[in-house]
Amino acid sequence: MTRDLINIALVLEFEGTGFNGWQAQDFGRTVQNEMERAILAVTGETVRVTGCSRTDAGVHASCYVMNFRTASTIPPDRIKFPLNNVLPADIRIRESFAVPPEFHARKHARAKTYCYRFINSDTDLAVGRQYVAQEKGELDFAAIGETLELFRGTHDFRAFRSTGSSVQSTTRTIYDIRLDRQDRVFTLTVSGDGFLYNMVRIIAGTLFYVGHGTRTLEEVREALMHGDRLKAGRVAPARGLMLEGVAYDPQDIGRDGNFHGS
Repeated sequence: MTRDLINIALVLEFEGTGFNGWQAQDFGRTVQNEMERAILAVTGETVRVTGCSRTDAGVHASCYVMNFRTASTIPPDRIKFPLNNVLPADIRIRESFAVPPEFHARKHARAKTYCYRFINSDTDLAVGRQYVAQEKGELDFAAIGETLELFRGTHDFRAFRSTGSSVQSTTRTIYDIRLDRQDRVFTLTVSGDGFLYNMVRIIAGTLFYVGHGTRTLEEVREALMHGDRLKAGRVAPARGLMLEGVAYDPQDIGRDGNFHGS
């Protein structure tokens, strides 16, 4: 008799420095590859897992949601323990639980929150540098603050993506965007319904250009209005970016669907 498959969601955190991103590859270490190896080791099943986002090489996550289907008899809320025992130290499962059969970690995500952290200094950090980027040279934070507001709302963000994406629509909605400071570290927090390839890192790079005076508010506005990639900024370094929140409708996930980094 064949056992029915159970759909299980995992809430992960991972330190992205040693990974070529989330998505499985034939060459290079990825989070998806490591998760599928761990599930094989624990359950004996070869599965394809589904992640909530295709994070880039070097990008971190303090809250990442994925799901997979299994015939294992290990209780869903307990499967995190044997999986953590075989996973590498730079991936940890915070929570595991059963979800409805149709739940899809990426398609059902209704909002994500990324944080981009940086210091504005000619001297880089020694401690914690894998999570905080460095931006040299004086920045005009008043100009950066004014430019931030351009991104809020629904726009065509085609000027703020790198080549290599095959998405059909480049229109996205940013619900909230803000820049905060704690001691030496600045944090750019961006929440939206979805993000294009390198979108948050290009927004950060564009704000750096504005801060240095190499882009104007009007040029950024034109980039949004006309999709001119040359009017936007560079791709900021990956090490400053962290996925910190994912939200789902309760009816899709079968429970409270707001997940945040610890």
